[in-house]
Order: sequence, then C-alpha cells, then structure tokens
Amino acid sequence: MAKFTIAPHMRLHEWVAEEKGYFAAEGLDYEFHEALDSTEGKSHQLGDKVGAFQTFEKGRGSDIGCACHWTVNVSASVGHGKLYADAYSVAPAGIFVAPESPIHGPAELAGVPISVGYQSGSHYSAIQALEQYLKPEEIKLSFSDGMLFSRMELLIDRKVPAASLFSGPYYFLEQLGFRKIIDTTFMMASLITRDPDMEDVKKYFRALRNAQRDIDLRPDLYTHYYKKEFPVRFHDVMDTRRWGPGERLVFEPYTKDVFDKSFEWISEHGIFPEGAMGSGKYEDSCVSLASK
Repeated sequence: MAKFTIAPHMRLHEWVAEEKGYFAAEGLDYEFHEALDSTEGKSHQLGDKVGAFQTFEKGRGSDIGCACHWTVNVSASVGHGKLYADAYSVAPAGIFVAPESPIHGPAELAGVPISVGYQSGSHYSAIQALEQYLKPEEIKLSFSDGMLFSRMELLIDRKVPAASLFSGPYYFLEQLGFRKIIDTTFMMASLITRDPDMEDVKKYFRALRNAQRDIDLRPDLYTHYYKKEFPVRFHDVMDTRRWGPGERLVFEPYTKDVFDKSFEWISEHGIFPEGAMGSGKYEDSCVSLASK
C-alpha cells in the first residue's frame, strides 16, 4: 500500500508530530511532500492570479493538504477533494507595512495596493477586515506578488507598500519592526485528495492533536521548526525564540452552517466567476469520520 502523503503548510504541527513519534505511534506509514516548498523561494513565485485554489486545482501531490477554509470550501464544492469536517484551525494574520510607512490606520489603506495571494486566505481575509473601514472600490488588492513568502520578501525589500501575511512571516515581520495595520486572523481547513485510506486520515489527525497539546504546553521548544519552510536567506536573521505558536488546530466540527455561510460570503463578494463555485452542497463536499 502506498504511503500516506502529507503536504505541510507553514505550521509547526507536522514537524512536532514527527519529532515526538506520534505518526509512528499511530502506525501511520507516511511521507512529507512539500508542494509549497519555499526554502529556495521558488514555489511561492507563481505569477499573477495563481494562489491556493489553483494549487488544489492542479494537484499538490499529497493525500491531505491545508489552506484557508474559504478556498478548501470551494475546492471541495467543485470536486477537487473532500473538506475534512472534524477539525479546523485558526491562523494569526495581518496586513503589514514598513516601519517608515506613512500608513498608520486601516482607512489609510484606501487605494493602496495590498499584496495578497489570489483566491487564498489573504485575499478573502483582507476584504473581510477592510470592508469595516473602506468601500469596496477603495480596497485595492494586488494578485501579482506571489504566495506567502514571496509577498513577505517583497515587503521586506520595500518593493510593495503593504502585504497580508500569516503565521511565521507574521511573526518575522513583527520581529523586524514592521507595522501591523489590521488583524486579519482566519480559519484554515484540510482537503483530502487522491482517495486515501480513511483510517490513515484518522491516524494523521490523532497525531496532530497530540502535537497541538505539546505546542500549547511548551511552544518555545518548537518554534524553531518555522525554519523548515522559510526562505534560507532569512535563517540567520530569524529569532524564533521571540515568535508565537502560530496556527492552532481546533478539534471541533466545521459545520454545515459554517460551510453555507462561508460559501455565501464568497459568492456575494464575486471572488470566483459566476457558476465556478460548484454545487455548494455540504453533504457532497465534506467528510466526517467522527462516528466511523
């Protein structure tokens, strides 16, 4: 039988579960496939309007992967996999500007290009946060600056005026003194693809649950794992002792109500072309293993 293939997603859990032997203890025969590998900065420079949804559309070469819940919602709805409904996670995120930027408040972002990942968490969450302050026509998002680490690098190099970042890059920009203009923390979800053994999926999440407990107890022991997926050029500057635990797994159901409300919000904001979001049926798009 083929190994259960895992795509890490810029968080600590998979690395902690491996270190502590939780995958092995579950009897999970697994391997990591870093579809979004960024140590050399290659995969995050994917061009204009290529983001998390497009990586699922193309296929990440893994049995399970993670992205913002909005993208996983639609990816599952159009048939790219099944949303795992027994857990979700929450990632700290925000829109940042350089320390010397004249921008100090959300209303001052009107008309300012904000680098986000197309149809990725930063895209949806930036709109959701800024529409409290700005009219739709005042929110100017830039989709040409790549995915997470590419946007981070461009902001550090002062090539973009603002960028939406989460998890490790969020903490790194704080460390460097960049200014967070608004918090955009958002939910993540997992997409099951390639028809893996559902018992392996259960083993995977049991291991992650143990890892979450360890991270909650002693995050200081594990924040060094951010370097596993960070561009090498920054490794000598990163002081992960100052960083927080990042994304947190929540072992509560991603309910039909949450699915429906999220699907409706995406549709209302025109993030996908009309007719391109699939059936929108929770029962067809999601899978729960809680009672199996």
